[in-house]
Amino acid sequence: MNIMDFNMKKLAADAGTFLSRAVQFTEEKLGQAEKTELDAHLENLLSKAECTKQWTEKIMKQTEVLLQPNPNARIEEFFYEKLDRKAPSRMNNPELLGQYMIDAGNEFGPGTAYGNALIKCGETQKQIGTADRELIQTSAINFLTPLRNFIEGDYKTITKERKLLQNKRLDLDAAKTRLKKAKVAEARAAIWAEEVTKSEQEVRITQSEFDRQAEITRLLLEGISSTHAHHLRCLNDFVEAQMTYYAQCYKYMLDLQKQLGSFPSTFLSNNNQSSSAPVQSISTPSVLASASASLPSVSNSVVTSGISELKSSSGSRKARVLYDYDAANSSELSLLADEVITVYSMPGMDSDWLMGERGNQKGKVPITYLELLN
Repeated sequence: MNIMDFNMKKLAADAGTFLSRAVQFTEEKLGQAEKTELDAHLENLLSKAECTKQWTEKIMKQTEVLLQPNPNARIEEFFYEKLDRKAPSRMNNPELLGQYMIDAGNEFGPGTAYGNALIKCGETQKQIGTADRELIQTSAINFLTPLRNFIEGDYKTITKERKLLQNKRLDLDAAKTRLKKAKVAEARAAIWAEEVTKSEQEVRITQSEFDRQAEITRLLLEGISSTHAHHLRCLNDFVEAQMTYYAQCYKYMLDLQKQLGSFPSTFLSNNNQSSSAPVQSISTPSVLASASASLPSVSNSVVTSGISELKSSSGSRKARVLYDYDAANSSELSLLADEVITVYSMPGMDSDWLMGERGNQKGKVPITYLELLN
C-alpha cells in the first residue's frame, strides 16, 4: 500500500466518523436518538469554567481600558505585541500636559508668577505621568498577563478536551444506536448475531474511551479552583499597585500645593474674591502616611474578626461557599461553590469548623471554605 492509498483510506475513515457524529447529533436535536448525559459534578465544573472564562475576559478588557483609555493606543500595543516587537515610547497624557506647561512657563518667563507656577505644575504632572507609567507596567505583569495566560492557555486546553469529550460521547451514542438496531434485526433473523456481537464490542470500546476522556476533562476542570486562588493573589498585587499610584499622586499634589501656597496671595486669589483671602490648605489624611510608607497586602483580619464575633455569640450568619466540599462523614455537610448557607457556632466545636444549615440539612463545615456575608 503506497502513501496515497493510505491517506485516501484515512480520509475516508475520518469522513465516515464525522458523518456518523453529525447524524447522531442531528437525531439528538430532533429527539430521535438517546443522549448520554454527563454526571452532575462534571456539568457543574463545566459551568464554573465557562463562567470563569467569561468574567475573566470582561475584567481583563475593562482593566485595559482603565489603564489605557485611548483605543487607538491599545490597538497599536496589541499589534506590536503580536509582532513580538516593543512599542515606541511616547509621552502619556500627564507627561504631555506637563511638557506643555513647562514650555509655556519658560515662554512667559520663569521669573513671572504665572510662568513659575506653570513650570512647577508641569514638573508635577510629569511626575504623575511617570507614576502612571509604572502602574500600567506593574499591572500588566502582575494582573493582566496571568488573566490572559488563563484565557489563551488553560482555557484553550479545557476547550480542546471538552470538544474531544463531546466527540467521544457522540461516538458512544452512535455505537449504542447501532447496537439497538442490530438487536432488533437479530430478533427477525439469526444471521444478525455476528453484527450484534460486533456492535456490543464497539459499545464497550467507545464507553471506555468516553470514560477516560471524561476523567481527563474532569481533572482539568477541577484546576479552576486553583486558578481562582492564583487570580486572587494577582488581584491583591493590582490593588497594591493602585494604592502606590494614588499615594504617590497625592504626595506630588500636596507638595505642589505647598509650593504654590508660598506665592503672594495677590496671585492666588480669584478675580471675584478679595485678594486678601488665603488659599485653604489641604490637610494630609492619616491614610497617606501608612499608604506611602509600606503598602500592606490584603489581609483576612475582617474575616477573622467576623468569625470570632460569630463564635462568641449565639446568633447565626449567612455565608457564601467559596469552593466545593465533599463531606468526609455523616456529621459534615457537603457544599457547592457559590451557594449561600446559614452558619453558627456551638459550644465545644473545633476552632476551624462551624455548623452549617441548608434547608433541612445540617452538618459541620470548614471555615476556610466560607465567606461571611453582611
